Amino acid sequence: MTANLLAQIQAAVAAGQLLPAVGENLSVWAQAGLPPWAQQSIAELVDRSEWSELNDRFYRYLEFGTGGMRGRTVGAVCAAVETGRPDPLGAPEHAGVGSNMLNDFTLLRATLGLHRYVRRHLASRGGNVRPRLVIAHDVRYFSRHFCELAASAWTRLGGEAFVFAGPRSTPQLSYSVRWLNAHCGVVVTASHNPPHDNGYKAYFDDGAQVVPPHDQGIIAEVNAVPLAAVFEFLGKNLGQVTTLGHEADAAYLAVAAQAVIDPATLRQAKLRAVYTSIHGVGGVATVPLLLHAGVEVTEVPEQAAFDPRFPTVKSPNPENAEALARAVALAEQGGHEVVMATDPDGDRMGAAVRNCAGRMELLTGNQIGALLADYRVTKYKELGWIPRAGTSAACLIKTFVTTPLQDAIGRAHGVKVINTLTGFKWIAAKMRGYEQKLAAAMSPGFNYDATPFRERAALLQQHSTFYLFGTEESYGYLPNDFLRDKDGNAACLMFAELCAWVKARKLTVPEYLDEIYLRCGFFLEGVINLYYEGATGAAKIRRILDDYRADPPRTFGGVRVERFQDFGREKFHDADGELIPAQDLYVVTLSNGYSFAARGSGTEPKMKFYLFAQEPAASAADLPAAKAKAKATLDVLKALIEADARRRAGA
Repeated sequence: MTANLLAQIQAAVAAGQLLPAVGENLSVWAQAGLPPWAQQSIAELVDRSEWSELNDRFYRYLEFGTGGMRGRTVGAVCAAVETGRPDPLGAPEHAGVGSNMLNDFTLLRATLGLHRYVRRHLASRGGNVRPRLVIAHDVRYFSRHFCELAASAWTRLGGEAFVFAGPRSTPQLSYSVRWLNAHCGVVVTASHNPPHDNGYKAYFDDGAQVVPPHDQGIIAEVNAVPLAAVFEFLGKNLGQVTTLGHEADAAYLAVAAQAVIDPATLRQAKLRAVYTSIHGVGGVATVPLLLHAGVEVTEVPEQAAFDPRFPTVKSPNPENAEALARAVALAEQGGHEVVMATDPDGDRMGAAVRNCAGRMELLTGNQIGALLADYRVTKYKELGWIPRAGTSAACLIKTFVTTPLQDAIGRAHGVKVINTLTGFKWIAAKMRGYEQKLAAAMSPGFNYDATPFRERAALLQQHSTFYLFGTEESYGYLPNDFLRDKDGNAACLMFAELCAWVKARKLTVPEYLDEIYLRCGFFLEGVINLYYEGATGAAKIRRILDDYRADPPRTFGGVRVERFQDFGREKFHDADGELIPAQDLYVVTLSNGYSFAARGSGTEPKMKFYLFAQEPAASAADLPAAKAKAKATLDVLKALIEADARRRAGA
């Protein structure tokens, strides 16, 4: 059978039906000694001439990038042996076979590589300890299976592995790595991707996703693991795996609750909120946090249960209005004041608020981040945590592709604003630097995490930098440094506090946002997502990025490009004077003051463009005209940028 299969593969390559790289990878897998069901899967797809599917499954090894890997676990076309007998929620019997799929083989390869790197890292520091790993998972197809498989392999390799009793959020994993003094962590999740995807995110000992030098070290180890090395770990042995119980949940909830700066304001407001987890893990922590803080919470009943199909939405992404539609309808019906939603792994949060007309109004991630930044700095000043005049020893941290309104807010408040590359791991890297600088200034034995938060805030301002708040435009927010990734659970709590404060001032949230605009100028953002899936899609994204570098744009609709910044070739420093790592990110500034950024997504098969408009608004009377002008100009610019990108892609 193998000889015939190899002949079919070679013939398909010769006929141009399979890419040469696919032929090589497919041949290796066909001869690798896979389990019988996996061999049957490959043979069936070849017999059926599913060349497009095989190209997508085998054109590369699923890339273990700087934060982990993410991709399909259920094929666009499935072999019958993969489907098997689906469970009531539609889970196939086996994850799809393929080097570019997340399945038992690629997941074990990643786990073995991670273990090798952590063990080598510990040895280099003179440690003779067992590598300790914490694993969390979301509600997706195979998430629990992948979690247990990775934990089993880790213990069989000689390490310690901790898993949760059920689905838990990404921020809880981040905190638990620190709480357990673990050496690394993993979350099995594809965040808000479609149901057919899953992922594997790696964290280091600070509870943050890996950054240099660890990221490249882990990638090298993962890439060095041969396929044959994973087979002995396919069977699970969970005897040595530790399951975390109530104590772990209580510890996380206790620190997440400290997202609230002024608990009295929140309790007095008697806020009424609608919340949805969009079938994900959010309800495990978000609902208890809100209830304990005094918020009256109504969940969207048909979205409260775990469900990997996400059956009530087109996409389980709180960035999309459609994902919040049921929650908004429930709020309109019940007269609730705010709607909040988290994505399937609980690290992102979207919201809608009641406006002056009494209708629910959706907010963007940039607007939510700006509101939270301004409120939290204002409240820290009122309560005496930072000087009323501001201080360069306290900072807001955001990404370059997040609204420049936050830069203006920082300037208005007299606090430092740090811009980082896209991804919360870069925000966390700044926090780690501030932590290390404080620890170096203190006496031996100083315990950062055990120091009460307010005391720590004062010490950081004296010896380092106090982190006030961090955000990215893609609906990610983090209130403090107890953990090191965006936290949708704590974000709901933060936003509820903001709504309570606004309510106490007899304002609406949009009115508060207008106050910020009048202080800082009007800012409006837009985004373009160009989806290109599979092998041909990856080539198109690469073409856009390469063409931008080789031939930067010069004008858009008669508006001249004033500045083109290439973060992959030029050197840039942040507000602390630290060098920004090189990345394929381009920032284009136009002569009218508008700008946009371009990058390939690190988590989805798409090219992303982030557009930024700004207009002056000296008075409330000027605001409507400023908003209208910014929107009209941005709409024109958006169409021009998208058309230019499609041309560069050859689409």
